[in-house]
Amino acid sequence: MKHYFNHTYTSLILLLAIAAALFLTGCSSDKTTKHMIQTGMWRVALQAQGQEIPFLMEAEEKDGKTVLYLINGEERILLDDIQPQGDSVKIKLHIFDADLIAKVNEGNMQGRFVKNDTPMPYSVPFTAEHGKQNRFEANPAPAAYDFGGKWEVVFTDKEGNSYNAIGVFEQNNNTVTGTFLTETGDYRYLEGQAEGKTLRLSTFDGNHAYLFTAKPSGDSTLLGEFYSGMSGYESWTAKRNANAKLASADTLTYLKEGYETLSFTFPNLEGKPVSLSDEKYRGKVVLVQLLGSWCPNCLDETQFLIPYYNQHKDRGMEIIGLGFERSPEFGKAAARLQKMKSRLDINYDLLVAGISDKEAAAKALPALNHVLSFPTTIFIGRDGKVRKIHTGFSGPGTGAYYDEWVADFNKTMETLLEEK
Repeated sequence: MKHYFNHTYTSLILLLAIAAALFLTGCSSDKTTKHMIQTGMWRVALQAQGQEIPFLMEAEEKDGKTVLYLINGEERILLDDIQPQGDSVKIKLHIFDADLIAKVNEGNMQGRFVKNDTPMPYSVPFTAEHGKQNRFEANPAPAAYDFGGKWEVVFTDKEGNSYNAIGVFEQNNNTVTGTFLTETGDYRYLEGQAEGKTLRLSTFDGNHAYLFTAKPSGDSTLLGEFYSGMSGYESWTAKRNANAKLASADTLTYLKEGYETLSFTFPNLEGKPVSLSDEKYRGKVVLVQLLGSWCPNCLDETQFLIPYYNQHKDRGMEIIGLGFERSPEFGKAAARLQKMKSRLDINYDLLVAGISDKEAAAKALPALNHVLSFPTTIFIGRDGKVRKIHTGFSGPGTGAYYDEWVADFNKTMETLLEEK
């Protein structure tokens, strides 16, 4: 009897286990992101440094699956790699080595923004609400100050180090958009709100989460704070100045005395060494682009260069992207650059040049006086001589400044391409 009972009990447990496995299998095959994330707008709020860093994210159906878009002003960044994990999802953040990992309930999410390529653990909690379209206050008090226009800005970090910037903002009642330009790049698309005499701007590109706040001090001065992700903090002051200027981006990086050319050899994504002196590049106009897959300004520049290269490569030009990645391991660095190459459909060469450190980049290219920024773009004529070096990039979020850069780039390249 005891033996019969144990046998029956064991059989029952086995049957229940099989039934549970079949049930779970059926659930996992049916429970896709389509069922987990409701379509429509989501308001997401990162919690960092005692602040809320908000952004908007829209879900829609595309080719039978749910995709998401990060929204910053005019910008929409596609997120199409969403992986169900039980009652949670892992949302891969564009080409960056970062994720939003969240438990999904009806109409809300709760989780963490995680970066996987930082030397120290990086994890920021967030919540998200479905159906909310307000980045900041849903019913803000009327704006009582005009933040629109051009501002001369100074940012100061915790150690007292300062750098100059230009703020350019457009205001329509409570809505404010714009960006900050620095000598090494811009803060891309910022979107926010003027409520009373308080300005709030934020952005999230999948790798960087920024919050800018400010209040007026007098008629033409702003006092502000800048929160960057988990721990970055700077104060900033601004004075209204329609004539504010930064140092020329074409003068900050240059060849050391005695140099006219650049030389290097780095492995491509398959590990094969590639040199600027290779036959492929001789007698051609060559752009050497210092970049990183982690760098949003680099992505902005790359997305401009891709169609330009496709249109003009038959005129005798090449582009070489020198990737400076966060991992010192070739395999990991090459994988990040390959993801960038595949995602953006880059047709020019990408090489693994080193780690994402400006001093390391300068050592890798000893002809340069220094490297101040990613991206840095080096223009080389058909004779192999360096003609121009541009530090940083003013992307499409900068409006007229981007248009000026495009015009100057086209002029420089046309001059070089027409040379015999």
